[in-house]
Amino acid sequence: MVLSYQEIHAQASSRWQSLTSGDRPWVRVGTALCGEAAGCQEVLDALGSALERHGVDANVSRVGCLGLCFAEPLLDVQFPNGPRIFYGNVTPESVNRIVSVHLSQGTPVAPLALGYLSNPDADVDIPPEGIPNLNLHPMRVLEKRIALRNAGNIDPGDIYQYLAVGGYQALHKALTSMTPEQTLEEVATAGLRGRGGAAFPAATKWRFLSGSNAPVKYILCNCEEGDPGAFNDKAIVESDPHTLVEGILLAGYATGAGHGYIFIRHGHDGPIERAREAVRQAQELGMLGNSIFGSDFDFELEIALTGDSYVAGEETAMMDAIEGGRAMPRFRPPFPAQVGLFGKPTNINNVKTLAYVPEIISQGGEWFAGIGHEQSTGTAILCLTGDLNYTGMVELPMGINLKDVLYQVAGGVPGGKQLKLVQTGGPLGGVLGAEDVDLLLDFEVFRNAGAILGSGGIIAADEDTCVVDLTRALIAFCQYESCGKCFPCRMGMSHLLEVLERICRLEGRREDLALMRTIGENMQAGSLCGHGQLGFNPVSSALRYFGDEFDAHITGRTCPTGRCLETRFSPVQTRR
Repeated sequence: MVLSYQEIHAQASSRWQSLTSGDRPWVRVGTALCGEAAGCQEVLDALGSALERHGVDANVSRVGCLGLCFAEPLLDVQFPNGPRIFYGNVTPESVNRIVSVHLSQGTPVAPLALGYLSNPDADVDIPPEGIPNLNLHPMRVLEKRIALRNAGNIDPGDIYQYLAVGGYQALHKALTSMTPEQTLEEVATAGLRGRGGAAFPAATKWRFLSGSNAPVKYILCNCEEGDPGAFNDKAIVESDPHTLVEGILLAGYATGAGHGYIFIRHGHDGPIERAREAVRQAQELGMLGNSIFGSDFDFELEIALTGDSYVAGEETAMMDAIEGGRAMPRFRPPFPAQVGLFGKPTNINNVKTLAYVPEIISQGGEWFAGIGHEQSTGTAILCLTGDLNYTGMVELPMGINLKDVLYQVAGGVPGGKQLKLVQTGGPLGGVLGAEDVDLLLDFEVFRNAGAILGSGGIIAADEDTCVVDLTRALIAFCQYESCGKCFPCRMGMSHLLEVLERICRLEGRREDLALMRTIGENMQAGSLCGHGQLGFNPVSSALRYFGDEFDAHITGRTCPTGRCLETRFSPVQTRR
């Protein structure tokens, strides 16, 4: 028998109380990809052994990414009615001390602690002595968490924890008190724009699908995310997969679609496993299937995988991959809203876009529209990597200055070195010089600066970086990932790479800059999809901000950083 939402929520609240009250401490360990890479499994193994050795009875949960990736593995301890004490860069050796002192005796190990978070349910808020407030850490002080509100706080494998903190409330609200048109209108009022790169208004895209009377329609969620330097889609799916499932359900309800797919790149094991488990649990409790929450809304959701193909993230190539074909873009028109997956009307959105929808429906479109800057409403989820003191993932209101993100949130460049450039928007994005980062997080502002915000990847490079070499590496990636379907992209990328390798070998010609511009113009005009159309962006932006460095390689026969003098360049393996 399928229980009502109220009955399920009551069960979830009871389970949550068992975690946060009573006598047992609650230990949470970050097990997202960043934690896994840093050794969280060894920490978990050591934790289990130490708890048994010291006779400590504790609740242990595997949680997702808190965003402080530089401090992984992360472990936090919370006693009933007490604050959460976070320990960073935890090792199996430090685990024993945390268990023997903090968990056994109730005394936090201040020298090992990264910070604390107050318990909002505690009767009295008493800050632990000698431990800073984690919300005052540079990476958190400016945050406004919407899509990431649960990341690092709940067990992504436990639907009841999601329900206990308000999960599926928005879906219940929409199905019981809103029409599909009203649901779509809230998203329009919010001004939500796609977070996959194009920044197209989500509600407009949904209207293309809702206007179709076809009996079968699809909602696709894009989690291919092959961009170097971007990991926020994967982090959402593996940290809070039910937020995504709920967002997909709301999109299906608003557009009249009854089927959906979450499309994930093969090899992203954490997101894949947690997405599959979230779908299974949602089906078990009646959030997926027929007559959801007693309404006349039916929806089925599946997980689809693709091989290592960056172009599979292009919406029409994604549909070919789901259908079992090779991931290559289709000619348009017809557009997916007319003829999409299996020939049926289809809508495709990015993970981040859909993850905002539950809070938009819960809080209202005007609430979301009140956050951000002009037409760029809401927040930006940024992945900060490269030569920065604090690397990880943050969610910041749109309109914040990129300079503040780099120097305040990320703590600037380590080792006393100077920032030289920032590469934004993935391999098809642009390069900005250090003196040009004084610009707002805004889709139009970034575009006018010759860069794109894209999916949120921000890669910083210090003074030792050779811009020509970095550009060569970006084009090498784009060349290798070209699907080869259209000639302008297939050969254009190869020619760009050949020219850049020649320049890196200090064998460049004066006419090479004009040659690359010609190649880029042909790619933009003739390529079938954005991979080729935007493929010249790294080169054009690098020439715009660092033209003198290209000149030094070509006319001066020298690399100002010495990077190209120290490296023997051999042609990158190409695919044609």
